[in-house]
Amino acid sequence: MSRVDVSHVTKKFGRMTALDDVSITFDDGGFFALLGPSGSGKTTLLRTIAGFHFPESGAIQIGGQNVERVPVEKRDIGMMFQSYALFPNMTVADNVGFGLRVRKVGAAEEKRRIGEALDLVQLGAHAARYPHQLSGGQRQRVALARAIVTNPRVLLLDEPLSALDKTLRVDMQIELKRIQREIGITTIFVTHDQEEALTLSDRIGILKDGRIVQVGPPREVYDRPINAFAAGFLGEANWIPQGQLAGLSLPTAQDGHRFATRPEVLSLSAEAPEAGRNGVTGRLVQRVFAGAMATCIVEVEGEAWKLIARDRDIPEVPGDGQVWLSWAPQDTMAVAEA
Repeated sequence: MSRVDVSHVTKKFGRMTALDDVSITFDDGGFFALLGPSGSGKTTLLRTIAGFHFPESGAIQIGGQNVERVPVEKRDIGMMFQSYALFPNMTVADNVGFGLRVRKVGAAEEKRRIGEALDLVQLGAHAARYPHQLSGGQRQRVALARAIVTNPRVLLLDEPLSALDKTLRVDMQIELKRIQREIGITTIFVTHDQEEALTLSDRIGILKDGRIVQVGPPREVYDRPINAFAAGFLGEANWIPQGQLAGLSLPTAQDGHRFATRPEVLSLSAEAPEAGRNGVTGRLVQRVFAGAMATCIVEVEGEAWKLIARDRDIPEVPGDGQVWLSWAPQDTMAVAEA
């Protein structure tokens, strides 16, 4: 397996800078998510690592070897696209083995490796079927088997689960993580889904306007975002109004920082919080029941704060809707504006 090092890479399309001096390392055997809004550069970065784009400047190394001018077919990577791109006139086995035939692998070795790849994705019994005879989730597994059957050094995934419905998507997240752990391949995964990035990855890289905003383990990036964009993009943030900062226990912060909390750390009450907890006052304007969980919207000095909690833990409130929101001081985030 191999580490991927991207060093000061810039990629332009005409006058548009898609990647702006990007440097990032993908650890050997890790599962790394690239996350960002549309146009942030995450897919361009993936395709530049793959070799579909050559950068204007900078270096890309796979396993210590410079590949930024090496064509895609010689980079020894496996790639899986959102559309799956299966050949409709080929069986599952033939689709999976396509890359092996291009590499002129012997017939016996090809059969063995196809069987192993299909067993890994739990489709060994479907080798003779055609793509139209499979469900969406099964086609996704075929595409994954095709991407890994050549034993690539790096696996690149471009939003491969976005076409699946929610239930199947969750199931495939679990399967994808199992398979990645089992084969131990360096995996770079592009997604626009924040929850998916948190669920699957060992590390997350957030991009904006072609630049890396923050990189780190999911919990670190979620709990300690580096700036307001990262705080608002990966999850939701409640920004504490200046008028309610007095009397709160706040982390030490430099000038130009704001303070925020996550919706799930809040408690709601009709009474002032007990000593040792931070609290702000507001008016409950909406309560949305969603089974075991509920979401409350509380207006705090003209700003809409969100609270997410178990429905049974949310008390009844006075008729005028006046409530307190409280949280532990350590759950306050100090976040840079930029």
